[in-house]
Amino acid sequence: MTENQLSPAERFAQAKANKRNPSIESFASLLKFPMDPFQEQSCRALAAGKGVLVAAPTGAGKTIVGEFAIHLAIEKNQKVFYTTPIKALSNQKFAELTKRYGAERVGLLTGDTNQNSDAQIVVMTTEVLRNMIYANSNSLISLGFVVMDEVHYLADRFRGAVWEEVILHLPKDVKIVSLSATVSNAEEFGAWLDEVRGDTEIIVSEIRPVPLNQHVLFGDELLELFDETSKDPRVNPELAQMHATKLRSPINKPHRGRRSDFGNQRMQLKQIQRIPKPEIIDILEDEDLLPAIFFIFSRAGCEAAVKACQSHNIRLTTTEEKQEIRRLVEEKCYNIADEDLSTLGYFEWLSGLERGVAAHHAGMLPAFKEVVEELFLRKLVKVVFATETLALGINMPARTVVLERLDKFNGEGRVNLTPGEYTQLTGRAGRRGIDTQGHSVIQWSANMDPNSVAGLASKRTYPLISPFKPTYNMSVNLLEAFGRERAREVLETSFAQFQADRSVVGLARGIREKQVSLDGYEKAMECHQGDFVEYAKIRREMTDIERALSAGRVRAERGKDLRQSKGRHLQEQRLNQLKRDMRSHPCHSCNEREAHARWGERWFKLSRELDGIIAQIEGRTNQVAKTFDKICGMLVDLNYVKDVDGDYEVLEAGKTLARIYGERDLLISECIREGVWSKLDPAGLAAMAAALVYEARREEEWEPRIPKGNFQEIMQTTTEIWEDLEDLAHSHKLGQTPPLDLSLSLPIHRWASGAKLDSVLDSADLLAGDFIRWTKQIIDLLDQVAQTAGPELAETAKNAVDKVKRGIVAYSYYG
Repeated sequence: MTENQLSPAERFAQAKANKRNPSIESFASLLKFPMDPFQEQSCRALAAGKGVLVAAPTGAGKTIVGEFAIHLAIEKNQKVFYTTPIKALSNQKFAELTKRYGAERVGLLTGDTNQNSDAQIVVMTTEVLRNMIYANSNSLISLGFVVMDEVHYLADRFRGAVWEEVILHLPKDVKIVSLSATVSNAEEFGAWLDEVRGDTEIIVSEIRPVPLNQHVLFGDELLELFDETSKDPRVNPELAQMHATKLRSPINKPHRGRRSDFGNQRMQLKQIQRIPKPEIIDILEDEDLLPAIFFIFSRAGCEAAVKACQSHNIRLTTTEEKQEIRRLVEEKCYNIADEDLSTLGYFEWLSGLERGVAAHHAGMLPAFKEVVEELFLRKLVKVVFATETLALGINMPARTVVLERLDKFNGEGRVNLTPGEYTQLTGRAGRRGIDTQGHSVIQWSANMDPNSVAGLASKRTYPLISPFKPTYNMSVNLLEAFGRERAREVLETSFAQFQADRSVVGLARGIREKQVSLDGYEKAMECHQGDFVEYAKIRREMTDIERALSAGRVRAERGKDLRQSKGRHLQEQRLNQLKRDMRSHPCHSCNEREAHARWGERWFKLSRELDGIIAQIEGRTNQVAKTFDKICGMLVDLNYVKDVDGDYEVLEAGKTLARIYGERDLLISECIREGVWSKLDPAGLAAMAAALVYEARREEEWEPRIPKGNFQEIMQTTTEIWEDLEDLAHSHKLGQTPPLDLSLSLPIHRWASGAKLDSVLDSADLLAGDFIRWTKQIIDLLDQVAQTAGPELAETAKNAVDKVKRGIVAYSYYG
């Protein structure tokens, strides 16, 4: 229908709909690009006073919606908080907003930075906001909006609960702007937000702002993954043909006496040649596909790729760019002590940067990673070899993304990438306003199936599953803020319970269907001689006992169970009794007994399925509140809270626990209360903190060395308290925590005692970036001890922080 065919009323309605809100109009004038439809729709919803959930691909420009919330807050003279999951993202956002709104209007609050925290716009990590809510901070007064960037972190097993806590506990008049990656259950998540926060509009966009062209590198030949002539996603016939031909080709037998690349000549079967990284870079440069990010799922692999580029003499920079790189590196790293530079691999790193190539992974010094990010954004570094952590949040788009393989090691074994992970990684390809299309390149290998790869590349499944469950700290904070009943109500509105309730609806539907079948089976096995259900139960129990006895005999024959247990004798007695009962039962003489029995078997099988479903429903109904009740029971036993007329009063020890965050919150609180650590010196307390936070990436088979002096005795007492708490938790049917890991205790003790960085990293067997990350967690725990313990231990904790926060660790805080 053309505009001329519309009625006057319809034309007026269309004109009214097209007319922009003045706030949107003034905001749009600040942007370099016109807004996309999903951005416009989101801004309209916010301007109308609604909350929003915006789910869109990486790089689509979701943050524009968050920036509009800031624009609205300034217009209304309200505060706005912008939360991010990681410090690097907070720093990046803080720099952007400071540039736009001025330093006096923007603040930054992370675990280690407090800068202009009373500003109108404050960027913070999500944990900081959670802590502010529980402390009932004055900063929440006149708060109008909270932007939750990367809200899909809610699915994170370790930190996801924090996002739910914030969403549930923020004052109801605060509008939440939730920005998420493209998740397949956005509607479900949005429905929950609408239920707990009020009017929330769900805006989902599947459209990438820069189209993605997907390729494979077959040997040294760059091919399209999909058939460009087909409307539907269909594998490129040329790729499928080449793959099939290669698999049919004769096996190349290696020369006698030569070992294969894998040290085993039989492994030479039908391999598709994988060319080295420097050659791939040459191909990308020839095709004008740089800058590129290579995703390599190994830190050592990233570093090896840079070395390979250096040994192949790859140079992607001009003399002027090389000088600019050196100037920026020296400006950012001038604070690092000269003696630490070689330990950190500074000179090799700089050499790679000057060639235009760099690694990027969690094991690197944070300052080095930040330099790589800045140089890449400035187009001075052209190739980055990165682990998948780069795909999370950081604004670092490239023209091309290269995937070395489509599986990764998850700590236990190799697992295939999910469609969600593939989407996240390739989301970095294509720079808005620079590239007309982004490119992904998969390095092909013989174990890949063209149709499976095409399926991976065309799906968008990335469900958001809540791992939320109450902790000891969360429980005392909820009791202190709301009391027992209100706390249970709040927990019953969590996304975890919302999802469990929805699954119960499906299970309940299954119950009704199975009950109808069960009634039919019961009717079919009716017997004129007597109660056939009773007779069938006798036969079923006999079968179960005979199977158990048979399994026991097999174990005995294999030598696994040589003892004839008392239980076995009782089982045989029971079986003989059942045989007598069966023979004397009226139904035993029925002519149609075996026909009835067949229906009886079906009835029993279905009945057991039904019992299982009912048990599942009972387990899922109010599961979060039930866990909370168990925790409260345990806290009563430990005198953290007191039962007063069906409600709970938080005692002094509970108020200490309320200020301790982390997986070992209760153990730390118990050790403070019992005065276990009072005789530790600062270095010893730092070593203790290391044991409480550290988790090795892989299990070590050797027994770690520990600090000398009284540390061993105090650690023994701490471990005994942990064991007592585990036993009590088990009796309350609560989850367990892993044993303390002492692997990092001695290296941290040595660092806090003044040892040099190179010897500490060597003894810890850690890369600099990992060492910094763990020391920050140790410092965070020591800060919590300093704020909650008595004067003597608090002073020791403060001194321990000073001793750990030195050298390269201090530099990572203050730059």
